[in-house]
Amino acid sequence: MSQQISPLAGKPAPASILVDIGKLLAAYAAVKPDPSAPAQRVAFGTSGHRGSSFDGSFNEHHILAITQAICDYRKSQGIDGPLYIGADTHALSQPAFENALEVLAANGVATMISAGGEFTPTPAVSHAILVHNRGRSTGLADGIVITPSHNPPADGGFKYNPSNGGPADTDITKWVEGRANALLENGLQGVKRMPFAQALKASTTHEHDFLAEYVGGLADIVDFDAIRSAGVRLGVDPLGGAGVHYWAAIAERHRIAIDVLSETVDPQFAFMSVDWDGKIRMDPSSKYAMQRLITLQGKYDVACACDTDHDRHGVVTRSAGLLPANHYLTVLVDYLFRHRPQWGAQAAVGKTVVSTALIDRVAKRLDRRLYEAPVGFKWFAPGLFDGSLGFGCEESAGASLLRMDGSAWSTDKDGLVPGLLAAEITAREGRDPGEVYARITEELGLPHSRRIDAAATSAQKAKLSKLSPDQLKAERIAGDKVVAVLDKAPGNDAAIGGIKIVTEAGWFAARPSGTEAIYKIYAESFKDEAHLDSLLGEAQSVVDAALA
Repeated sequence: MSQQISPLAGKPAPASILVDIGKLLAAYAAVKPDPSAPAQRVAFGTSGHRGSSFDGSFNEHHILAITQAICDYRKSQGIDGPLYIGADTHALSQPAFENALEVLAANGVATMISAGGEFTPTPAVSHAILVHNRGRSTGLADGIVITPSHNPPADGGFKYNPSNGGPADTDITKWVEGRANALLENGLQGVKRMPFAQALKASTTHEHDFLAEYVGGLADIVDFDAIRSAGVRLGVDPLGGAGVHYWAAIAERHRIAIDVLSETVDPQFAFMSVDWDGKIRMDPSSKYAMQRLITLQGKYDVACACDTDHDRHGVVTRSAGLLPANHYLTVLVDYLFRHRPQWGAQAAVGKTVVSTALIDRVAKRLDRRLYEAPVGFKWFAPGLFDGSLGFGCEESAGASLLRMDGSAWSTDKDGLVPGLLAAEITAREGRDPGEVYARITEELGLPHSRRIDAAATSAQKAKLSKLSPDQLKAERIAGDKVVAVLDKAPGNDAAIGGIKIVTEAGWFAARPSGTEAIYKIYAESFKDEAHLDSLLGEAQSVVDAALA
């Protein structure tokens, strides 16, 4: 029931596991995906289409087809403003960017590319879309972000953000996915394309300084005066990601003390310590991947890192080391709703169904409405866009929030702002986020949480995703009365793609993995570790019985 930890975990990456970049790029161009093979079709998960060129799941044909499908979608919706496109530091991101621009230019789409070829974090693209669209009802902008997030170096990713700036919802991704697969099946007939050199010089292609716009606007969302006056020193590890040059610019523009550990960009990510399963993964939530920063615990007042597209954060404190994502998200909710007086009284707290229930307790104490949604940040984009959500977060260290004046900042996840807020919290609270979390748990209870993975066939995963409350017969779990059995999220009544059972002293949720032959069980107890063990064991029995 527990993860099998690799002997390489937390150690420097050996040469034997580094990806051959030359072969990876050659496969991107040479491998032609077979649309009759399910694994080689375009498939949008919670964050766009992802895959690797080696197995025919992320190749030139995919990007040409998806980009044409996006152009067709824009036309069908009357979206005729600029499209902002950004890419991270994964090796496959550059050829994918080139292919995308070839199609966008051939379709006459006004495309804003990063000035000087600078890498572009996900939140910088979302922010640019929102800045352009503010006050407009016509000529609306949208965007593309080329990133597989924190995935291993051999992976690529491609996602579409519509004019609300956030991740595309299911209706949009199904449309784009269907159109892209039809283009693949027809041998790319219907895809418009021009040579990259010509696309770069096209009258519709324009450079945009994402870095200057994003960095310049940060004073609208972070209290730099407090950080500066308290003399807080922030350590940052960009993990070789898209925000690698943003941190020094932030330090200079806003006159705060930031020590950037490294600005090295290496598509092999050879500088990383190996993640729990023996793979290289730029996951700022993982104590194994975060070794470079963790070993410096105590050198800085507080420290942070971001994943490759800088939409996830990890915070390392003097008091507690690397904070689990749920711990820091709880701290952010508690702090922000007490220190952002211009946020409307109706601005709610957003969280996913598998995020800690301690956030529920904090929201109740703050007298704030809780908006609990299925997994996927797309569920928070509309609320962050219209200001009905002050903060939205998911348990995998993704979050975004409103500007101080209550207007939208980024409707996609932003990893840089939570890192900077760790410095603001330390400055204004006089204690680091680890100490703040300890205080919250003294007052509201200490949760014990864990996630386990269990093997599941495709048929079992499909059955789990459609389980209904009446199929689960448990009246008590781990000795406690069951108070709710949910297959829909309380916040928006959308299907959670699994099941969640809430008891008087804890909860568990089970949902299938979108990428592996497993299902995941998340559990949390407000009693102790022994109760958590019991909760997990009974949860697996209940789910297995339902799947039998």
